[in-house]
Amino acid sequence: MPRLPVLNGWRGISIVAVLMAHMMPLGPAHFRVNEAGALFGMAIFFTLSGFLITSTLFFYGNLRSFVIHRLCRILPVAWLYIVIVLGLLHATAPVWSAHLLFYANIPPIRLINYTAALWSLCVEMQFYVGIALLFLLLGKNGLSLLPVFCIAVTLIRIHAGKTTDIVTIYRVDEILAGASLAVFFHGRMASSLKKTLGRIPPYAPLVLLCLSCYHLFPWANYFRPYFAAALVGTTLFHNGTIWSRFLESKPLSYLAAISYALYVWHQPFHNGWFEEGGKMARYFVKRPIGIALTFLIAHLSTFHFEKYWINLGKRLSANKS
Repeated sequence: MPRLPVLNGWRGISIVAVLMAHMMPLGPAHFRVNEAGALFGMAIFFTLSGFLITSTLFFYGNLRSFVIHRLCRILPVAWLYIVIVLGLLHATAPVWSAHLLFYANIPPIRLINYTAALWSLCVEMQFYVGIALLFLLLGKNGLSLLPVFCIAVTLIRIHAGKTTDIVTIYRVDEILAGASLAVFFHGRMASSLKKTLGRIPPYAPLVLLCLSCYHLFPWANYFRPYFAAALVGTTLFHNGTIWSRFLESKPLSYLAAISYALYVWHQPFHNGWFEEGGKMARYFVKRPIGIALTFLIAHLSTFHFEKYWINLGKRLSANKS
């Protein structure tokens, strides 16, 4: 499996976009810039997820290792956060089960203020189950169906009029677009894809992606998954350029390393006390404190708590007995 360091850069950018959209004002409220910023970050994040998961199955083809790695990567932090929050809030049994089994984004929505961001993990986990079943039934040949599924989901969105949604059937095409990029990037069409995307300057899909995240261009929203995949795809073929140097920088690599923990642990720090008071108190005192605490907890979580579980996953997948 080829090493593609530019992907770390996009992961770092995606988490910064999401954090800023959730925790700080990006513009006047009536312009809805925060909403667009969150959509931008999640589109990139989902694209990367689909690309990397599909690439892993394409190159290694070990379903057992795939399942172990994904569970050890996702569950410990997510479940720890869920247990703490739902325990403190004395949640009901249906809320507990929906969160722990990652279907809280399926109607009736069971998410609450302190777990609202976990909808994306629900989409991710449901995608993992789907692609694992597809690979179990059809092997690597089944991966070639992912572009078909991607287009089908987009058509469902168009038919339902869902420009953006947290329900999986109306959002999973963002992951499937990244998966489709992997199918083409590693498959027989790799040389053709390189010729095509190599000629496109990354700023072109970047502009289109930004437009597709804004509410004033509803039809462009349906093509957001494809613009995100095109943006990531173009930078895969621009080695040695200002784009690659920026995306491979150390600050973005660090952000990428702690991105999952940042996403999970940032949720309490834009709710409750951090949401109270006037704008000056919130955005110049409380939110900076919240951001600092988020980074501190994410660093400790990544390099201490999560590291143990990731290494455990590697040991378990290496043990064939």
